[in-house]
Amino acid sequence: MTDEEFDPSGEAERGIGAGLFERDMGPSSSMAHLYRGEVHRMTRWRERLDRTTNWAVTVIAAILTWAFSDPTNPHYLVLVGMVTLGVFLGIEAHRYRGFDVWRSRVRLVQQNVWAHGLDPSEPVDDDGWRRKLGRDYERPTLKVPFEEALAHRLRRVYLALFTVVTAAWLIRVTAFAESGDWPASAAIGMVPGVVVTVAVAVAYLAGVVVAVRPREWHSRSELRECAVDDWRE
Repeated sequence: MTDEEFDPSGEAERGIGAGLFERDMGPSSSMAHLYRGEVHRMTRWRERLDRTTNWAVTVIAAILTWAFSDPTNPHYLVLVGMVTLGVFLGIEAHRYRGFDVWRSRVRLVQQNVWAHGLDPSEPVDDDGWRRKLGRDYERPTLKVPFEEALAHRLRRVYLALFTVVTAAWLIRVTAFAESGDWPASAAIGMVPGVVVTVAVAVAYLAGVVVAVRPREWHSRSELRECAVDDWRE
């Protein structure tokens, strides 16, 4: 049996899902179920981000505790912690890009369905939101570049962690050094302390540049500052 024979009204020509999201459908509509599903997926990916952050903090705390427990412990273990932190940052940036796929859909529905439904006096944020959401379901794509994802996670968590680890390393090779004065005390094997210090400084400054440089943000998630009076209105 063909689609036309099964649906004489011509619904097949419009598509199976053509009537799923009519404007007069209530809270139990397909849109509500779709929204709940996207929120669930977004929450799961958010938990994955938090799990990576928790591991990063735990590993760095363990490394710093061991590095400062005995003055004879090599200082380069703190740098190993910094490299490990960079690995966690890369993993979390990758997960953030996946998280943003679901979060961007949730924000699109919030801005154009729920916000307008709660306050019909305000215009719809994006007149083409249905078309954009439909295309995104047809061809899901990552919406945030990897470098922007790095910037997000650096701003939220990792720049502070890098600052703590870098400061701890400086203290370790200066106040707790046993093999001469800094920068000689920063040497690692045959690598001079000056070279190690420059490499650490360049790595830290690169993270700062990625985090703070001006850019066009693709993520729709950023919370905006709002005056208290605006909320009370």
